[in-house]
Amino acid sequence: MTLAQLQSFVLVARLGSVRAAAAELEVTDPAISVAVGALRREFGDELFVRSGRGIALTPGGRRLAALASEILGLAEQARRSVRDTPDQPRRIEVAATGVVAEHVGPLLDAFGARDDDLEIAVDAVPGAGFADLLEHRRADIALGPHPGLERAATIATVPFLRCRCVVVATPGHPLARRRGIAPSALAAERWLVGPPPVDPTTGVGLFFERHGLAPREIGVYTSHAAAIAAAGAGDGIALTLHHSVRVELRRRTLVPLDVRGTPLVELWHASTLGLDRAPPAALALQRFATTPEAMHAMSAGRAGTTSARARPPVHVTLWSSVAP
Repeated sequence: MTLAQLQSFVLVARLGSVRAAAAELEVTDPAISVAVGALRREFGDELFVRSGRGIALTPGGRRLAALASEILGLAEQARRSVRDTPDQPRRIEVAATGVVAEHVGPLLDAFGARDDDLEIAVDAVPGAGFADLLEHRRADIALGPHPGLERAATIATVPFLRCRCVVVATPGHPLARRRGIAPSALAAERWLVGPPPVDPTTGVGLFFERHGLAPREIGVYTSHAAAIAAAGAGDGIALTLHHSVRVELRRRTLVPLDVRGTPLVELWHASTLGLDRAPPAALALQRFATTPEAMHAMSAGRAGTTSARARPPVHVTLWSSVAP
């Protein structure tokens, strides 16, 4: 068996179809079928069968899916370990939702100041993918929403920030003087958001999901900070962390709208692999995130404050590096 074959099967098992796995890997459906067929012959097991519109794993398929995920994770860890030679700085891979990625720069700088030989890579990803990134060792630590109770046995999670999100607009906005605004009334407003896709696990995506909102008009910006700046210019309304706009609120260039159900309270978590599988640097960052020093750094920061120590992540897919 090969890593490419195992990766194909893991994706079929997770996504529920050969077509979805092929789309994820950007290969053809037959390529996935050939890889899975080779595993079926090697193990003498069907691994999965069709069930309704999806698939159902056989008992052997369930065992292989769990083991293959671990094998792929170890392969990724080996790749990174070999890459991190003694003459290069150590590297920690951080996954964060888009909103969190724009706010954790001060925290990462404060953490990195303790270790000059540590390079930090931050990747903005949807919160729903945290658990898989950690299990496959594509990320050392995830910052943002809880990765899900179904992964509680294998993912270690600690809350590190309780934040309040408010809907803001200029003082001259028609809704600025209204009280008890129904969330449904905001569907007709122009919403200003950061880069797509809107993540339903956090921030404005969570607000839309919770209240069943489908705004008629959405203005999309390259960052959440740019969206807030546009709100200050009178281009629409935006949902943001209260502490990140305290200067604008004090100067009254922005005001919080009195929307029922707000402030929206979010709890951000620092998540790593459990069962003593996380790298030491990830565990150190997880511990640091809950300290008063980290809280002070976060509360003093503003949206768009990029960490001076962060470096763009580098992604290498196993499919392109191992022949099927």
